[in-house]
Formats: sequence, structure tokens, C-alpha cells
Amino acid sequence: MTKNTSKQDVRNLSYEELTQRLESMGEKSFRAQQIFEWIYQKGAVSFDVMTNLSNRLREGLKQEWDLSPPMIASKQVSKDGATKFLLDLEDHEKVETVLIPTANRTTVCVSTQAGCKFGCRFCASGLGGWTRNLTVAEILAQILHVKEEAKKRKKPLSHVVFMGTGENLDTYENLMKAIRIINSKEGLHIGARRITISTVGIIPKIKRLAQERIQVELAVSLHGYNDESRNKLMPVNKRYPFTDLIQACRDYIEETNRQITFEYILIQGLTCTEEAAQELAKHLKGMLCKMNLIPYNPVSEFDHNPPTESEMLAFKESLFQRGIHATLRTPRGQDVSAACGQLRHASK
Repeated sequence: MTKNTSKQDVRNLSYEELTQRLESMGEKSFRAQQIFEWIYQKGAVSFDVMTNLSNRLREGLKQEWDLSPPMIASKQVSKDGATKFLLDLEDHEKVETVLIPTANRTTVCVSTQAGCKFGCRFCASGLGGWTRNLTVAEILAQILHVKEEAKKRKKPLSHVVFMGTGENLDTYENLMKAIRIINSKEGLHIGARRITISTVGIIPKIKRLAQERIQVELAVSLHGYNDESRNKLMPVNKRYPFTDLIQACRDYIEETNRQITFEYILIQGLTCTEEAAQELAKHLKGMLCKMNLIPYNPVSEFDHNPPTESEMLAFKESLFQRGIHATLRTPRGQDVSAACGQLRHASK
């Protein structure tokens, strides 16, 4: 289906904005609730199916707004069931989103930017450069598409993780607007604690997020155990140094009383060492946090190797002995390059 580029996508509108626009058209405010229900709960991708609206209103909506489904350029299914979708956007930028199934539920991994500015030296997402932020509608369209796929598999969508392409806090306004629609009872009605925002550590935006009073999960990509080690992998550390980031995280926890997850990549001989465990324990002592240990997933442009299983288990145990709670993530979708660090900014 071809999008009509002359119209705004209705999914860019918050519930309040849609209500106001409908009232300006002479419609009752409850029509916004009906339209939101069709889009976010029933999966409508056309105004024509909204049969509890008058023909006149449906025609007016079609004249005013677009509601086309995303264009799916490709679909790859991993042997573990994870499914990667390549979305072809209106301007032919392409972004990837991933359906991640478990025994009884589905998580969607969402992209918020076409590309990434931050160039972490283990991640494919920044290799193609950065073009633009995604719109609210483009963010939500990924989730709605995966929701329908999950429904077909009889494993309903229950969790949303912003861990795809791009730095989520770099597109703060669009991200938060999308999250409020995801969380609202009129929208997707997914609990805030089932929504996770990942960030490379944009300190001013972490401080801003602490004031939002929404109980989303925050995952900070640490990937180093001090400034020297983090500088090797994450250029952003020169702007937002490790020690400043740790303090910002402590302030976030104090302000929100919410636990932070530190994402930490395990690279043989670099981040998975006894020195690393000692340093992490020193910096994270007494903090309300947990660590998510992520085995390095191969990216051809980087000369890294994952540790052996015994090395990873020993590292986890070393953290535990020092009072740091850590879990070891099982890679999902690695065979279709859908695992952590493997999503790319595809060319036009």
C-alpha cells in the first residue's frame, strides 16, 4: 500500500490532540476514544473499517489523515523464533524492528532513529550513519505491526523495549509522546513497567526523564568499567564521562526510587576481566541496580570476540561475590543479525 504523503499520519496525534482536532471539526470528543480503540486495540489500518463512525466522518478522516500500514521490505525468521522486519519508510529510509517471542508472550524491539550518531565500536547501528529521528507514527507503526504478528502466533504483545537502531533519548519528545500512547488506556494500554528505554548515557536527558513521573524501566548502556575502558568502545564517553554518568544514575534512582539496569557487553580480553569486575563493584556499590551481561554478537566490521561460556560465568560469579546482581542474556535472533548490536541502518 502506498502512503499518501500529502496527509499527516493520524498516529502522530496524542489522544488529547485528536480530541481537539475532532472538536474543531464539530465532532463529539468521544469519537477520539473510538478512533484510538480502532487503531491501537483493534489494529485498524484504514478508516473504512471504523463502522461505528458515520460515513461522513470516515470520509472526513480520510481527507484529513493517513492511516496506512508500514511497508515491509523484508522479513527474516530466526531459528529461535525471533523475527526481524525491515520497514521501508515514506522517504525510503529503512529501519529494523524485531519480534522476540517467549513461551507465552511477545516483546517488540523498537527503533527510534534512522541510523545512529554515536558510533559505539561494537554495534552495527551506527555504521551507516544517521539521517533523522523517526516520527511518533513511525515508532508506533513498528509496535502495531508486531502486535498483529504476535496475535497470529497467539502470543500477545506485552513488552516494549526501545533497543533498536538509534539513541532513544536523542529523540526525546517523539519517544515520550509515543510512550504515553503505548501506556494510555485509550492506546495500547501496556504498563509503564513493561516499557524499557535504553540509552548510551545522555546525562541531561536522564535528568529530564527523572522528572516525567512515569514508571518506565531505564537501561543504561555502560559497556565499560571506567573512563579508559569506556572510551575504547563508546565515543560518547568523552562528552558524558563514566564517573559523571554513574552520578547521574545515582541521582535518577534517588529522584524516582526506580532500579536502573546497566547493559554491559562481554568482549573477550577487554570487558570480561577480573579488573573489570573489581572496578564495576567499586563504582556500583550500594546502588539500586542490576547488570544485564550481553555476550558480544558478531559484527563483521569489528575485530572482537565473545568470551567463552566459562569466562562469562566466572565474570558473573565475580560480580555476585562483590554484591552486584547480574544476569547473563541469551542471544536471540543472532542467525538473522537481529541480536543486540546487530541491527543496522539500511541504505535507501
